[in-house]
Parts: sequence; C-alpha cells; structure tokens
Amino acid sequence: MNPHLSQLQPYPFEKLRQLFAGVTPPAGLREIKLSIGEPQHPTPEFIKRAVTEGLAGLANYPTTAGSDALRQAIAGWIGRRYGIPAPDFATQVLPVLGSREALFSFAQTMIDGSRPGALVACPNPFYQIYEGAALLAGAAPVFLDTLPEHNFELDLTALSDEQWRRVQLLYVCSPGNPTGKVMGLDAWKNLFELSDRHGFVIASDECYSEIYFDEGDKPLGGLEAAQRLGRDDYRNLVMFSSLSKRSNVPGLRSGFVAGDAALIGKFLLYRTYHGSAMSPAVQHASIAAWNDEDHVVDNRRQYAEKFARTTPLIARHLATARPDAGFYLWASVARYAPLSDTEFARELLRQYNVVVLPGSFLARESGGVNPGADFIRIALVAGVEECLEAAGRIAAFCQTL
Repeated sequence: MNPHLSQLQPYPFEKLRQLFAGVTPPAGLREIKLSIGEPQHPTPEFIKRAVTEGLAGLANYPTTAGSDALRQAIAGWIGRRYGIPAPDFATQVLPVLGSREALFSFAQTMIDGSRPGALVACPNPFYQIYEGAALLAGAAPVFLDTLPEHNFELDLTALSDEQWRRVQLLYVCSPGNPTGKVMGLDAWKNLFELSDRHGFVIASDECYSEIYFDEGDKPLGGLEAAQRLGRDDYRNLVMFSSLSKRSNVPGLRSGFVAGDAALIGKFLLYRTYHGSAMSPAVQHASIAAWNDEDHVVDNRRQYAEKFARTTPLIARHLATARPDAGFYLWASVARYAPLSDTEFARELLRQYNVVVLPGSFLARESGGVNPGADFIRIALVAGVEECLEAAGRIAAFCQTL
C-alpha cells in the first residue's frame, strides 16, 4: 500500500457531508446548491451533435497525443485568445482528460524523488488536487497565503530561500479558486525570476480564464505573460485549461496543457504509460468547441448578469465583491463572530436550505492561521432566478444573526 495515502485529507465535499449530518432543512424550501463549482448552464447543442458525429472513431484506439486536428484547434485558440503566436501544435500542446487529472499526474512526472526534501508550493486557499498530487509524488506541500489585506496576491515571502531551493513545482491558479484573483504582469515577472533562480516548474491552472465581465479586459494568461516578458520558449512553464467551465461540458472531460516543449515531451511519455488517451468522439466535439466563441460570449453574459444582480444583495450582509473573474463569490462572515464559517454554512442549510462551502475546508493552517476561515465560497453556477432566490435567503438568514 502506498504509505502516502494516509496523508490525504478528506475532500472538501466529504467534510461538508459530515458537517451537514443530522441537519433537516425546512420542508417548504427547495434546496439551492451553491457549494460545488459545477457549471449548470445547458451544454450547447452543436457540441452534443459533434459528440455523436464522432462516434465512428470508437472503432479505433486513440493516440495519447491526440489528433493533429485537435492540437491545431487548441493551438489556434491559444493564439487568438491571448494575442500571441500559436504554440507549436506538435511539441507544445497536449490534450488531457480535463484539467483535474492533468494537474494531478503532472506532479507525478515532475517531482524528482531522488532529491531529499522535495517541496511543492501552492496558493492557500487552494484546489485540493495540488496537495494530493504533491503528497502522492513523495513531496511535501507548502502554502502561499492569499489574504484580503494583500489583495489576494500570492505571498511569495512566505518561504525562505532554503525552502525555495527545495521547491520543484509551483501551482498557481489564475483566475483564482476561490478568490477570483487574476495575476498581473508584475506577479508573473516575480514568479519567473524565482523560477529562474531556483529551477522549479510553474503549473498554471487557468480553468476559469473564460469567465470574466468585460470583453475588452480579458484575464492575463501565463503563456501571454511569458511572451510579453520575452520568454517565448515558455521555459519551466505549463498552462492547464479546460472546456468544462468555458463551454459547460464538465462531463466531457476535455482540456489541454501547453507550454515548455521539453516538459510537454516528458509529460507525454508519462501519459503513454498512464493510459489517458482521449476518446475520438470527445476529440471531435472538442475541436468544435475550441473553434467557436459565440457560445462562450453568451456564457459570460449569463454569469455577468448573475453577479450584477446577486452581489449587491449579498454584499449588504457579507464582506464580498465581484471577483476579477471566475464564478465564485468569496464572502467573509467575520462580522457574525463568534459564529464560524462552518457554523454559518450549517445554519444556513438548516434554516434556509442553501448549500455553500466553508472557506476553512479549502485551506490549511499556515503561519498560525487558516486563510479560509471566516469565509464562505458561493458558486453562482445555477440559473439567474435560482441564484437571486439564494441571495435573498442568505440576506434573510444574515438578518436573523
């Protein structure tokens, strides 16, 4: 048995299940679930059709690298989206089965277990896959807090020089989960300088990049930042993206990694053994999705409407604001102390049948504090009217406190 399995903590939604054990919500209120970041907008019909049109490919084994047509579609999208030269589809792009599995397996490829004391750095709060990937690769996770008093920027001073020398992999998430913070060019410059100094690889999780609120102000991406800073070889940088949130197809399990050709080559070698080739039908649908932007613009419009209408209602009672991007409200419940974030979530369910995620479940204690404590994460993934109803219930609950 892998001894590192004992180091894994329960997933946030398992903690939530345990927290809610024994809670009976009001019978007259239907459940509104805003705890999980699962897109609930309808999947575009043209993507569904493309899946069925690609079913003939099921008679063949797919290649791990995917088809040239898919990698060309992805490379073309990257070039159009970020206004940079399209990456080399043959060496700098690799399809994956959604960003989650790739974020996990990438650590298994990058961590050198022969070097003692290996560290993997990640934001705090964070997507728990980063921690699990580090532990099961034989490394120790270390955390860079993202706090409101620092405008949710990564705290790069949290690690000593000695720790940075042991970091082999750094996960970043921009737009951030759960804060919605988008990293600016200066932040990327600092990360690249650290990477050059200490030799670690940067894994940039950008799965929320296509949910933003101003068509003229798109979130900066890692490859775009590298190009703007003269790093056109993308050395020690790989970005991860997905169709799940962009195109409302979380069940399709389709994404990509792109960046440093040397790293992509090693990751491809790993994946040929890992057995993670994408189904031809999924490849066919993915090509259609990456080549269409109209449905993505409409998707953003729906999220923008939800944020515009619900954020003011919630912000009257909880310290929150529209994020830079993404579909989460990261809301402080500190004004209702001594009620904790877990107690807030439990009572909100019991009294109003609205499910949110306690922020402390998304973070680890670091420097004597849990930076997720006294926050809740509200995923505005349901329809506009359902999100409005939930906002009204949250406001009514806060008025009772």
